[in-house]
Amino acid sequence: MMSPERYGAALTFPEYLEKVEANRDLWHGLWKRAVLPVDLVERASEVEGRWYLAALTEDWCGDAVNSLVWVARLAEVLPNVELRIFSRDSNPDLMDAHLTGGVARSIPVVMAYGSDFRETGWWGPRPTELQRWVKEEGLKLDVDARYALVRRWYARDRGRSTVEEILGLLSVPVGAGPG
Repeated sequence: MMSPERYGAALTFPEYLEKVEANRDLWHGLWKRAVLPVDLVERASEVEGRWYLAALTEDWCGDAVNSLVWVARLAEVLPNVELRIFSRDSNPDLMDAHLTGGVARSIPVVMAYGSDFRETGWWGPRPTELQRWVKEEGLKLDVDARYALVRRWYARDRGRSTVEEILGLLSVPVGAGPG
């Protein structure tokens, strides 16, 4: 599924930002304002080994805008972690291997690979707390009201939940991923 060649051919986050069309101002605005809290940078500095993060996304996805800027900031502060961006629609094999609940092609999805490009885990499409709320309470609301509350949640969280959960992926010993 993932090889060094496939990974290397994907876009870096700065390259992706230059290509986004939908939500362009939002992507760029959030990127400029995204600053990782000191405690998370300190925790991140403890990540050992070489890691490759691969994010499946599309520029129209509001959850992706509100999550991937933080994943990119995390990769930016870690010399042993790289992030590449893959189009969900152009990579159906990756997407179909990471379906939300086994059925939904929800994005973003962030996959973690060790130095051998074996997948050790994946995250997405939202932080656990927010995903739980969307599935339990959020679905009772109309779409506009639900997404207004989702946007408010992301604004209050400031990427903390996303970064903490991605750091959890990077705490798995390299080579101890799924068999």
